[in-house]
Amino acid sequence: MNIQSQELSRRNMLAHSSYGFGSIALGHLLADDGRADMLPSRLRRAKNVIFLFMAGAPSHLDLFDPKPELRRRHGERAPDHLIADLNDPVVKASPTLFASPRRFRPYGQSGIELSDYLSRIGSVADEICLIRSMHTHTNVHDPAQLLFSCGNTLFGHPSMGSWVTYGLGSESRNLPGFVVLTSDSGHGICAGSNVWSSGFLPSKYRGVTFRREGDPVLNVSNPKDVTRDDQRARLSVIRDLNQQQFDKKGDPEISSRIASYEMAFRMQAAVPDLIDLSDETEATQKMYGLGDEKTRPFGTNCLLARRMVERGVRFIQVVHSNWDHHSNLNQTLKVDCDMVDTGCAALIRDLKQRGLLDETLIVWGGEFGRTPMNEVRRGINPGREGRDHHPYAFSVWMAGGGIKPGTVVGNTDDFGYNAVEDRVHVHDLHATILHCLGVDHEQLTYRHQGRDHRLTDVHGRVIEKALA
Repeated sequence: MNIQSQELSRRNMLAHSSYGFGSIALGHLLADDGRADMLPSRLRRAKNVIFLFMAGAPSHLDLFDPKPELRRRHGERAPDHLIADLNDPVVKASPTLFASPRRFRPYGQSGIELSDYLSRIGSVADEICLIRSMHTHTNVHDPAQLLFSCGNTLFGHPSMGSWVTYGLGSESRNLPGFVVLTSDSGHGICAGSNVWSSGFLPSKYRGVTFRREGDPVLNVSNPKDVTRDDQRARLSVIRDLNQQQFDKKGDPEISSRIASYEMAFRMQAAVPDLIDLSDETEATQKMYGLGDEKTRPFGTNCLLARRMVERGVRFIQVVHSNWDHHSNLNQTLKVDCDMVDTGCAALIRDLKQRGLLDETLIVWGGEFGRTPMNEVRRGINPGREGRDHHPYAFSVWMAGGGIKPGTVVGNTDDFGYNAVEDRVHVHDLHATILHCLGVDHEQLTYRHQGRDHRLTDVHGRVIEKALA
């Protein structure tokens, strides 16, 4: 039986499978054929994901979680019940409560309280669902970033974007199904490109990094004096040679190599059109902050994310690093908020006015939270306080496809130290994201080294209160 007939038989079998992995794999095959619209509507609450990853861990206490009691007890020693089991000797040496210097106020008809540093996100508060009861199980950047992006603290596991494109494929034939856009202040991201790795999945599901300047994708342009016809002829020969090897060995990585060459060829025509923003109105470019040097990098990435959604890209991960504010928090936090606040709000408004928000899921958050105590490793300097890493409580917000807007889920204690009401683990967040895409997180699996793996490992529950 040839490869084509094998795929047809597989598609026929999957079409009659129950809701779960059979439907997921069918969706992938249909999407690869450019026929994702044939998926049952129950699988399409959200069609795309834009994951705004704030690497470094923004402070929930200064952005999303106002604590009047913490303000009243500013400068006091933290209660013993909070620090009894604390294993951080730096914080435990001087556990002084540090109230946020920021001011919070309710936004929109929903009245969601947010920091004055996020006034533009506040202007679209009625579109978001704020989860204040997130928690995780590590306070070290590398494993926490891996857990938040890949569902596992160990290197070598597929990222969320890889799992989604493996399960659902892409509706774009000319752009990758999983694209990564980065912006920062020069600090980079601790776990590096591992947060968009395909891990043990075939390499074609790895996130493809786009740049805002120069060639968006390195080495995708033809060499000088090589025409498109020349390149097509060359790739046809390479494809035939790779196909011969695949027929002999059946190695899926050879199939991934063929797909990568073909995708690169199609991208040569599609990418220049994607990044050419001249067809965007002046009002749109201003809304995203493209005229301001401070907001342009992140705003450009948000605008590109919207354009990718329009072109059928399944998963876009926008990474902004530099949220690790151990000192000078009040000053440095403003720098990062000023960079991202405009673009985030513009993205929500733009998707909504184009009728795309209902089918696009936006997720915003970092890998953990920050302590309600002042960090002293750099000395006690009033006005230059910072916060240490904190895994027991932090905030994430979502908007768009399948999410209940204008909603707050969960709560922390009076000091923002522990999540105490409707606690949500990172695994639960992943289960909910997949649910919004119509995927049962327990059914999306891949067998590796004798075990069926999944994004949520052996955990995860859908956050019902966050759903529309």
